[in-house]
Order: sequence, then C-alpha cells, then structure tokens
Amino acid sequence: MSLRTRALTGVLLAAAVTVSLTACSSSSKDPLSGAPAGGSSAAGSPAAGGGTVVVGSANYPENVLLASIYSQALQAKGVKVTEKFNIGSRELLYGQIKDGSLTVLPEYNGALLQYLDAKSTAVTTADVNAALAKELPASLGILTSSPAEDKDSLTVSKDTAAKYNLKTIADLSAQAGQFSIGGPAEFKSRREQQFKDVYGLTFKEWKPTADTTANALKDGTIQVGNVFTTDPKLVSYNLVALDDPKNVFGVQNVTPLVNKAGVSPTATAALDAVSAKLDTAGLTALMKRVAVDKDDPSTVAKDWVKANGLG
Repeated sequence: MSLRTRALTGVLLAAAVTVSLTACSSSSKDPLSGAPAGGSSAAGSPAAGGGTVVVGSANYPENVLLASIYSQALQAKGVKVTEKFNIGSRELLYGQIKDGSLTVLPEYNGALLQYLDAKSTAVTTADVNAALAKELPASLGILTSSPAEDKDSLTVSKDTAAKYNLKTIADLSAQAGQFSIGGPAEFKSRREQQFKDVYGLTFKEWKPTADTTANALKDGTIQVGNVFTTDPKLVSYNLVALDDPKNVFGVQNVTPLVNKAGVSPTATAALDAVSAKLDTAGLTALMKRVAVDKDDPSTVAKDWVKANGLG
C-alpha cells in the first residue's frame, strides 16, 4: 500500500504499541543448525539465516496486524522472533530493513515500487514484482505476494459523489480546485505532482489527516481522502472509492520484504504459507475486527494463523 495509514482510534493504536513491546520466542535454537540462537540480532548484523528474525511494521493498524500474523506464523515454525511494531512510515522503515535493523516487513508491492521508482509503468503483479527485483539492492528481496490487495484510493462521501457525478479520479478535474484533500503526512509529497501530471488535478488544500481520513470525510473537514480499500469505514461511513482508470496507484498486493541475510528457508516457507492463505476478503474481515470491533491485533492475528493451519 503507499505504505499505508488506516483509520483507527488512539485506543487501538495504544493496544498495538503494547503488542509491539513483547518479544516472543518459541525456540532457543537455530532451526537450521540446531545451535543456540542467542538474543536479538544487532542492527546491521542479522544472523545469516538462523538467528532472531526482527519483524517490523509501519505505524498503522493494518500493518501492525499483518506483522503480527508474520510473527506468529514464524514462531509456530520454531523461528525466534523479536517484534518492533509501529515504527513509522516507509521512508523510515526502508532504511532500517536495508541496514539489517529489521529482517521482515509487511509491504505492498506497488507502493514499494512507487517509492523506489516513481516513473515505473508496471501495472500487473508480475510486472511490479519483476521491477522490484531490479530496483531492490542485493541485500533485500521480496517473497511471494499474496492475493490480498489493499490499495490506496481517492475517496469521497456518497453525497459528494452524487452531487458532482463522481465515479473516477478523472471526474474530479472540474471540482479539485474547490476541494481539500486529506491523507497521511507523506501523502502530499508522494502524490501531488503525480495527480497533476496524470489527471491534471490541483487541489485547493492538502491536509494531513493521518489515521482519521475517513472521519474527516464523514464530517466534511475534507472532500477527498486517501482511504484504503480494506478500511471497513468505507461501508460504515457511506464512502465511495473512485475508480483509477490511469492506474496511478497500481496493484498493491501484501508482500513480505526481507533482509536476505536474516531469513532461513524455514522462515521463508512460513511467510510464503501466509501469503498463500491471505486474500482481500479475508483481510477486510480481519480489519473489521480490529477497526470496528476493537479486537486486539495480536489476538486477531492468532485466530487467523490457527484457523488457516499455520500455527
């Protein structure tokens, strides 16, 4: 997803932070060699395929949930894990996985490619992943992409869509100059020029709305927002995600990004097994539990891992 920001309350975020402080271990030995695994890997020096795997996440609920699923699936296969959740945006996370401070991140392939190469024209999952293989440094790699896709969208209220006959992003051209647009703090720097170049859109004002974008659309603080397609508030708040005929956002499959030196074949297999089971409908249902029902992300992850035979 851009790495992505999802709507949720501060209470839930606090719960996710609490989860991130727990370092879990289910084995004291390297799953490949049988040697003692020791403690957390030092920054920049991940153990070569058999030490502690450091699972990180961005600072929004869906990414915390996905990271918790990765963590629990790894632990179920005897991999020693340290969790470092709610770290920040992609701009911060990418440097940490590149230097080895983190070993595994839940990523969104199209958003990651956009970060690495803003001019890429890759659209399909296969093309995006092939482009990523060329753009990533030799120390990093992506594992199997899941069918689950959580895309950025430009979203408006149902009333705004009806009033201005808005169905696609292109339809915003006549009204953009009167509209305020909201999203995470980094959304403007990532996308403003792209919307101008591709759709000819210049908005009246860009407002940082972080994880309250859906709420800001509901109360009229903004007229257009970067809401993500697995956010259950799209339905509960009567919001409309506009079609993107020129593929500004592209595919955004949930995909593990790894520091190759820190993942063993056992870890790789565990993460690929998660990707094989995770789909968009399932992820949306999980996010309903987190965002609407206020269930703890770690508990939701545990239930999913068990239900899918991965734990």
